[in-house]
Amino acid sequence: MGEFGLIDLISRQFKVPEGVTGIGDDCAVIPQREGFDTLVSTDMLVEGSHFIRDRISPEDLGWKSAAVNLSDIAAMGGRPDGTFLSIAVPKETDGGWMKRFISGYRQLSERFSCPLLGGDTTASPDRICINVTVTGSVPTGRALRRGAAREGDLICVTGCLGDSALGLRMLLDGSTGHPDYRYFTSRHCRPLPRVEEGMALARTPGVHAMLDISDGLGSDLRHILEASGKGAVVECGAVPLSEQLRAYCSEHGLDPLEPALCGGEDYELLFTVDAGSESSLPVEHSVIGRITEPGEGLVWKGSDRDFLGFRHF
Repeated sequence: MGEFGLIDLISRQFKVPEGVTGIGDDCAVIPQREGFDTLVSTDMLVEGSHFIRDRISPEDLGWKSAAVNLSDIAAMGGRPDGTFLSIAVPKETDGGWMKRFISGYRQLSERFSCPLLGGDTTASPDRICINVTVTGSVPTGRALRRGAAREGDLICVTGCLGDSALGLRMLLDGSTGHPDYRYFTSRHCRPLPRVEEGMALARTPGVHAMLDISDGLGSDLRHILEASGKGAVVECGAVPLSEQLRAYCSEHGLDPLEPALCGGEDYELLFTVDAGSESSLPVEHSVIGRITEPGEGLVWKGSDRDFLGFRHF
């Protein structure tokens, strides 16, 4: 296929909005809108560290590569506007694998009307490396930052936690015969970024701090606390768990809080809100705790454990 054949294959599958210059020039040209701040984020997925090639389909890997980046825009309350994909693949990788990867990437991108606007391709010695940069926009001054939590805020999350961690567990041990195999592995391989929910929360008075849960609640809540200079109490019994997770953990003698608080890659939104505004929130959510004074640290009420999420180093 060659480098330029691959670029042509990719560019033909993405429609670029009118007025935007995408793949083909040295730079993309993106008009700026008055009254909006521009959001930019980047994320990398490295074979062996973030995925195992023979345990995830090219389509699912393409979907996930786009999803984890759009989730960063959702975490700030923004709308994704475009992505830039750079990928290094071993020379022996066939064109069919790339077509399937781009198909999955396009599926997620089209779902959120977020075109691919550029990137880079190259060969690697032996592993696949994927880097995506995403741009987005949010009304001026309305981005939800992790350092804005206030004492007395309620701590909330969207969705259920821990399903992705069990999906990874099943992929690694080959539990293909389990009745919930497809449910758990889809939560791991095809996460759905909470874009609409994030934008709705950014429009809601009383919502203060927010991020997406990528490394597990045990780590990501600490990011909010450290950035805000606050403590927190988490009600372990209030952490939202799917019925499938409860059943699996009961069946295998596992503590359900382990995947829910330590597993990561749920890509749900973790946010804090003024107690008086919680009842009028426009998104489905669970209240799991409250923000406290700085000196009180992080307390896991209902457990004698200290839960830690994933650490990259």
